[in-house]
Amino acid sequence: MANPIITDAKERMTKAGDALQRDLQNIRAGRANAGILNRVQADYYGAMTPISQMASITVPEARVLLITPYDKTSLDAIEKAIYASDLGLTPSNDGSSIRLVIPQLTEERRKELAKDVKGEAENAKVSVRNVRRDAMDTLKKQQKASEITEDDLHDLEDQVQKATDAGIKNIDAIAKDKEEELLNI
Repeated sequence: MANPIITDAKERMTKAGDALQRDLQNIRAGRANAGILNRVQADYYGAMTPISQMASITVPEARVLLITPYDKTSLDAIEKAIYASDLGLTPSNDGSSIRLVIPQLTEERRKELAKDVKGEAENAKVSVRNVRRDAMDTLKKQQKASEITEDDLHDLEDQVQKATDAGIKNIDAIAKDKEEELLNI
């Protein structure tokens, strides 16, 4: 039977990788990706609403996002929200939809974004290591309280370490994929 501490640690390490993947979606790679608008919210009848809930977002060309609002009256609010966001993109409003042209990244900017990816990956690794530390502490407390034997403690510590190694390997793979996406022209 799997120990609940190990199961919880594995789950939390997986969530660290998932969070890294979500964070890396917001780093644009010179290609249109609807994910860059995930955190942009517009004022829709007094409520801040994600653009993805107010409009359909399509990718008609490799470097163009087309935002077509379900309610045409929200077009100006969406445009203002994109201007106010930190995306650095200028929306082009044609009266019924908004086009966002993603500029081609310079080599210098690509390398800068690759460094950002490494920083995000390092933060995710720290999270995984914190989960390992918490699990190890809990296991040692159980052993001191005579809930598990010393042999069980060593076996469970090995399982935690294997889960940690797998979690870090997963994070490295996610970061490597994103770096390759950024650095390939």
